[in-house]
Amino acid sequence: MRITRKTLPALPEPASPTPPPVKLPDHPAYQQIMAVFAAADAPLRARAVCEAMDLEIAPNNVNNVRLRLKRLAERGILIESEQGLFAKPQS
Repeated sequence: MRITRKTLPALPEPASPTPPPVKLPDHPAYQQIMAVFAAADAPLRARAVCEAMDLEIAPNNVNNVRLRLKRLAERGILIESEQGLFAKPQS
């Protein structure tokens, strides 16, 4: 017991594993979305991303972009600061 009491505090803390880097999905729409956010200086909604991507502002297009934005937020590539408002995380 005495040896353990001396040895245990001297051991270094185990290093926390670093999470693997997040991979962007392969679909070209994701590259376009990330290009829009690279140029943006404020959080954006799906409709604004559609406008920046020169997509027709139709419910189908806005919903598809919103689903992609949510998917990027789930992966930690974007953050959803409030419902429907997306931004790049602060570095």
